[in-house]
Amino acid sequence: MFKRPAFLIITTIAALLLFVAVGFFAQSRFNPIPQIVASTTASTEKKSFPSIPTDALSSDQQKIITILKQEYETQPNGTKYSEGIEEPWCADFVSWVYNQAGVPLKNPNSGSWRIPGTYTLREYYEAEGKFQPASTGYVPKVGDIMLYDNPSPFGQHTNFVIAVNDGTITTIGGNEPGGIRIVEHTNPDTVGFLGFGVL
Repeated sequence: MFKRPAFLIITTIAALLLFVAVGFFAQSRFNPIPQIVASTTASTEKKSFPSIPTDALSSDQQKIITILKQEYETQPNGTKYSEGIEEPWCADFVSWVYNQAGVPLKNPNSGSWRIPGTYTLREYYEAEGKFQPASTGYVPKVGDIMLYDNPSPFGQHTNFVIAVNDGTITTIGGNEPGGIRIVEHTNPDTVGFLGFGVL
């Protein structure tokens, strides 16, 4: 049996180690907890696809909006966007929509139009000079994407910007609670929001 001082020292060390481990894990980009929380607390109520004036949009932006609206209304399985692979498909969704709109991405590792991971997606935008970090104050436009990492409420994630009005950014993304989901962000400059991939 431990003597009282030894027991106190051991429990104090164990508590400190646990505190450090939890702190490290919470900030880790591999932490699944934000996505679990978002999945269980986010509303899955289906909103109507917003009315987006298209006269001021480029032809590429118009195509993207048309495709996004169609996919939102049909809500297919995520394997449609991932070439049949069962995986988290938010980046697959972004890749697929851009490819269908005639503005394909190029995976820096395989050369494919499909970039299945958010980390590689960010690398692609950085290499192309099309990444705008959250700190720059860049105002996104329709068809840009938002990129997140832990510990954001989305975890590692990406979705499309479909509207920007008076500081509110409306996004649509795949592999969100409910499938393909529309969300309004009143303050996207939060912990874990990395920045924008520019169309």
